[in-house]
Amino acid sequence: MHFIDWLIVILPVAFIVGLAIYSRRYARGVVDFLAAGRVAGRYVISVGDLTAGLSVITLVAGAEQNYRTGYAIGFWNNILAPVGIVIALTGYCVYRWRETRCLSKGQFIELRYGSKSFRIVTAAVSTISEMVTNAIGPAIAANFFIYYMGLPHKIMIFGVNLPCYAIIVTMCLTLAMIIIWPAGRISLLVTDCLQGLMSYPIFVMIVGFILLKFSWNVDISPILWDRIPEESFMNPYDVAELREFNLFALVVTILSSIMNRASWIGNDTTNSGKTPHEQKMAGILGAWRNGFAYMMILLLAIVAVVFMNSGNFAKHDNKNNFNITNNEVRKDLSARVLEEAVPNVEVRNKVIAKIQTIPNIAHQVGVDTPLSQNKNLDSAYFDTVRKELGETPEGRFQYQQYVTLYQQMTMPTVMSKVLPTGLIGLFCLLMIMLLVSTDDSRIFNAAGCIVQDMILPFYKKRLSPGKHLLLLRLTSLAVAIFFLIVALFFAQLDYINMFVTIMCALWLGGAGPIMIGGLYTRFGNLTGAWCAIIFGSGTSLLGLIFQRNWALSIYPLLEKYDWVAPLNTFLITVSAPFDPWIRWQMDPVKFPINSFEIFFISMILAIGTYIIGSLVTYKPFDLDKLLHRGIYSDNPEVEVVKEKWSFRKIMNTLVCISPEYTTGDKVISWSVFIYTFVYQLLLTFIVVVIWNVFSPWSKEWWNSYFYITSLVVPGIIGVISTVWFTIGGYVDTRRLFRDLGQRTENPTDNGQVEDDITDNGGDDVPPSPAIPGMEEAF
Repeated sequence: MHFIDWLIVILPVAFIVGLAIYSRRYARGVVDFLAAGRVAGRYVISVGDLTAGLSVITLVAGAEQNYRTGYAIGFWNNILAPVGIVIALTGYCVYRWRETRCLSKGQFIELRYGSKSFRIVTAAVSTISEMVTNAIGPAIAANFFIYYMGLPHKIMIFGVNLPCYAIIVTMCLTLAMIIIWPAGRISLLVTDCLQGLMSYPIFVMIVGFILLKFSWNVDISPILWDRIPEESFMNPYDVAELREFNLFALVVTILSSIMNRASWIGNDTTNSGKTPHEQKMAGILGAWRNGFAYMMILLLAIVAVVFMNSGNFAKHDNKNNFNITNNEVRKDLSARVLEEAVPNVEVRNKVIAKIQTIPNIAHQVGVDTPLSQNKNLDSAYFDTVRKELGETPEGRFQYQQYVTLYQQMTMPTVMSKVLPTGLIGLFCLLMIMLLVSTDDSRIFNAAGCIVQDMILPFYKKRLSPGKHLLLLRLTSLAVAIFFLIVALFFAQLDYINMFVTIMCALWLGGAGPIMIGGLYTRFGNLTGAWCAIIFGSGTSLLGLIFQRNWALSIYPLLEKYDWVAPLNTFLITVSAPFDPWIRWQMDPVKFPINSFEIFFISMILAIGTYIIGSLVTYKPFDLDKLLHRGIYSDNPEVEVVKEKWSFRKIMNTLVCISPEYTTGDKVISWSVFIYTFVYQLLLTFIVVVIWNVFSPWSKEWWNSYFYITSLVVPGIIGVISTVWFTIGGYVDTRRLFRDLGQRTENPTDNGQVEDDITDNGGDDVPPSPAIPGMEEAF
């Protein structure tokens, strides 16, 4: 990187660290450290959640997935937006969660199911699942920076040859701990918000550069259309043979978004809002907040597809004046990946030498055979590596590592070649901010869960605030060390989204019925909850074990006893009714059932066993007491006034508008509703689907459709939201510091809530204001 790029990176990062240290003066109690004093506004939460949720691993995983699917599958993802907006508008799970006044999942589970042992078990399962999943974040990020910045795999320091990977992971986690240590959730909120405000203009500049350098009609569209039938990157009705990320994966995603809405709740910003209403509005604002970010994720993948496959970039005289060709990128990337995947120097050098002999190809659209998932410009490199490594268990395992890392590092390698000085530094800064804001949040969330649900239940006396804060800080440090160990020794052998799915399924496979049933049913009980965790999470664990040990141990064992052929027949027969969306057949490298399919089976088993187990041992639960309603409310003598139904009432209920909404809140809610349901669902999805039933669109129509819906409209919204959230985030951050300062000057506020954090019963939690009319909207 150029000296200018280094300045662009170092100065903002130093300012972020300084702000985290400055925020320490506002952390005077445990509630400040865990929940930012519960005084955060909607914009500081919403903007902060952007960077806390959008990480390096998200960008790499999105690019990896979209490199395999293009635009076509994304068309069907329009179904997801209304689901998410309905969940946000209704306050589904979040509102009832705030009514319980619990600060962690464990506290809620013990109150709802009446078992401390079950609380500890679920906390252990969810924390392990969350920590292992999140621990690969620094690992993916370290590889990203190595390939993006062109760093060597090993570096000499004081005469010692150290792995650059381990150094970068350590630096990333150290930076995250520096931000967490001073003020916990306060540090995270203000630094995440600042990083979000800095990210918006970077999104705009990177997207603008891509659209200037890559023409939609000359570069992008032709290569995306150059696919064999049923594997289209542009026609949503021609995707039947797309295997990994297909329509069944979309079904699983929708089911999970509904069933697991409350499964990660409690140890994040869901406790930081001033009121449940502010918390709800922060979620609604997310519909406008994320548009530009996901537009950039898709464009990064499209740029990688275009650059790596178009004949326009196969020669040095290409029109965009890039100083490297896609053939050179493939050979260089393969060599670098093999240095990491194949430890035997002699074998590695032999494979690299063989790769260098692969002839350069300038793929011509309309002249050469269209590309496919099994036969494309990467296939020659994959076939060569597999042939040279051989069909031994070790060779298959190394080949699996090579393919995984090659696909993940394609996007950062391409971006390092096409971005100019200045933008290289800005993109690097963006990745660092996304990395730190994600790592620190996930470390802190895991530490909070461990302390509140796995350590405090064993204390017979309440901890003093000082000891409680020290315990939280030391636990955060321990989690960071755990992240480091997992990142250094845990090999990731699948697509990132597949790996994250199966790891999260260890908890999410059984968590949905436990949390949803606990919040919304009276029949759910401890027996049903145990059944859900055993059958749901147990199935996911079994699937993970098979995936991790398939190439090295399980498949060779099946070969030894001649079980491959019978099992292959069985799998084909079972999956045949669902072909082509589900297709199971034996493979020596990968377990035949993918992560989405395992996750789906886990959720179905968990739902069924939760209902059966609860009904068999049925005993109604008093939900009003848990939710502080009726005679258990703070003002039981106040009667809820029933409004007469009218057109206005119906419309307000449709958009979930309740009496506490201001005019501005109504404008935001209606704008989100119109954009999501009228534009995204009705105009760009339902109308298009019906139209294509009667008159299928031509290539030109789909070209125009994706150009408008994926570039023009998101671009306009992105520019508006950049200005909007920058102003809102700045104002809310100032308010946050003001309110925290007032709490600091009034120590009684802190004392009022210390019992809330240290007591596991939850009865002493200070009341949060009730909002009438919400539940009837859901």
